Amino acid sequence: MRMGPIILVVVTVGLVALIAPGLKAGHDGDATTPTPPAHPQDAAARATWFAGSTEVARAPDGHFYADAEVEQHGTHFLVDTGATIVALTGSDARAIGLDWNDADLRLIGQGASGPVYGVPVTLSKIELGGLEARDVQAAIVPEGLDVSLLGQSFLSRMGSVRIEGDRMSIGGGAS
Repeated sequence: MRMGPIILVVVTVGLVALIAPGLKAGHDGDATTPTPPAHPQDAAARATWFAGSTEVARAPDGHFYADAEVEQHGTHFLVDTGATIVALTGSDARAIGLDWNDADLRLIGQGASGPVYGVPVTLSKIELGGLEARDVQAAIVPEGLDVSLLGQSFLSRMGSVRIEGDRMSIGGGAS
């Protein structure tokens, strides 16, 4: 009786169990994924986790919103693939402990309605659905933003951003 393939399957499953908690995704090791949930909703959710990605549903207004941890504080974002950097509203910046004064404001970009003034900052950590980036360039935009923007200074380090129907997948390598 030949037992080779069965032993190989058992060894492979064992190795996956040992390696899975340390899986890496993203750019230059900046993004990591934690241990998968004990009871994933379905096979697609488990496959998404192992790919090092997270999914976001389209909101009724047509945009994609995500709740992420910034400096260990929950922050609500509009996922904005057209924003060069992460932009925090003044109230979100204060909630995570960032402070500034008007003398710190400088021209940081051009928006649809004209010049955008803000305070450049570096965020030590942003985590979204198990994906993590450290030392993320951002700006505090005290006036003119209704919601913080999750821009390319975070998204570009996640590997890929894909939209299929009403789902956005962030992370998991190039598409």
